[in-house]
Amino acid sequence: MAVNHLKKVAGIVIPDSKIATQATALLLEHGTEFIYNHSLRVFLFSSLNAKRKNLVYDSELLYVASVFHDLGLVSHYSSADLRFEVDGANAARDFLKSHGVESTKLQLVWDTIALHTSIGIAEHKENEVALMYSGVGLDVMGEGYAHLSAKNREEIVQAFPRDNFKKKIIPTFFEGFEHKTETTFGNIKADVCAFMIPNFERKNFCDCILHSPWSE
Repeated sequence: MAVNHLKKVAGIVIPDSKIATQATALLLEHGTEFIYNHSLRVFLFSSLNAKRKNLVYDSELLYVASVFHDLGLVSHYSSADLRFEVDGANAARDFLKSHGVESTKLQLVWDTIALHTSIGIAEHKENEVALMYSGVGLDVMGEGYAHLSAKNREEIVQAFPRDNFKKKIIPTFFEGFEHKTETTFGNIKADVCAFMIPNFERKNFCDCILHSPWSE
């Protein structure tokens, strides 16, 4: 996998602690170049948003969360019946637990990953959760693009290329949960299934209510 290992990009220091380095190694081993570049951009965008808003955050934990946030899409970490966000969160928690990280930090990283697609919720959580949500939103949907300077944007994309991101990200998402499309019920990834599967029938919340076993 041809990837860049840089110490500093756009004024943001990329963590190189033992935990950060080992997390990166897992991403390189089990992920793809595409997911690696996306994950590093997410960390950098999240960190720049923290800098812009003058927010205090744990850079190492944010980095680990960024590294693991899409690893639930790859076969090594993917379960048969859980949302991919939960698979990634569980993997990160197990990894940090093996390093003796305290329970409050384990929960923070778990929430940061598990909630990174939860629109309307993640942005109101702890700084790390809200920041990574913002970094994902910037890279995937361009949210907050106007706050990103052209200089920072060009430096980050040069270091970690987008590589036809708009066309590749939807199939990449789908490949991660096409064997368990039912896990997209009630979340934005149902849109991915509808995009990728002709005549995809979404589970409907109102139908769940009307067809419940209650007699009235």
